[in-house]
Amino acid sequence: MKQILVLKHMSSQNPGIFREHAKSRRIRFFEIDLHAGDAIPGLEGFDGLWVMGGSMNVWEESEYPWLIEEKALIREAVARNTPFLGICLGHQLLADALGGKAESAVQHEIGLFPVTPSPAGRGHPLLAELPEPTLWVNVHRAEVTRAPVGATVLARSEACANHAMQVGERAFSVQFHPEVCDHTVEEWLQIPGIPEALHNLLGAEGVDYFQSSIAKQLATHNSAARQLFHNWLDIVY
Repeated sequence: MKQILVLKHMSSQNPGIFREHAKSRRIRFFEIDLHAGDAIPGLEGFDGLWVMGGSMNVWEESEYPWLIEEKALIREAVARNTPFLGICLGHQLLADALGGKAESAVQHEIGLFPVTPSPAGRGHPLLAELPEPTLWVNVHRAEVTRAPVGATVLARSEACANHAMQVGERAFSVQFHPEVCDHTVEEWLQIPGIPEALHNLLGAEGVDYFQSSIAKQLATHNSAARQLFHNWLDIVY
């Protein structure tokens, strides 16, 4: 089986629905939680690296010093051509680690948003067999504002110019949250400060709609996530 190292920034930001598909593709996730104090292992013995989401930002290294070591590991993974997938914060960390830039978004995306292939992404194998556009769950107030040199932007939304990108042959990342499963949103709402932040941004009715709209679209969303997972695996292995 392929062993994939998964860097989590909090327990609720995990592989989610991908755990259900991993065994059929002979994938085993080795998950560590940096925010909980887990040490970052080396890449030796692992066949891939995933970097998940989190409520912190790439520039908050003084508050979360493990970000420095994490970015170094990302740079090493790309240099070694290790299969890589970054999600949300992981997308932003890939950009930042390789000389790009992530900043506060001018327009946040919280909820389901249509994501469309860029000209370079149209026909790309990562997005093969996905609806165009695809409705993806988003919860982000920061975004990649400058991709690393040599990166290819694969997808975008009306508010976010870089929703997916490729760096080198086997490093990919997405701003949206394909991993969402039936308990993800409930877990997000247990994160200290998140309910209040969502209420301030969306209002009480907006938070209710955020939950109900995702629940309504979850089966379709999970199907798209399964396709994205298989696409990624077919490219990198």
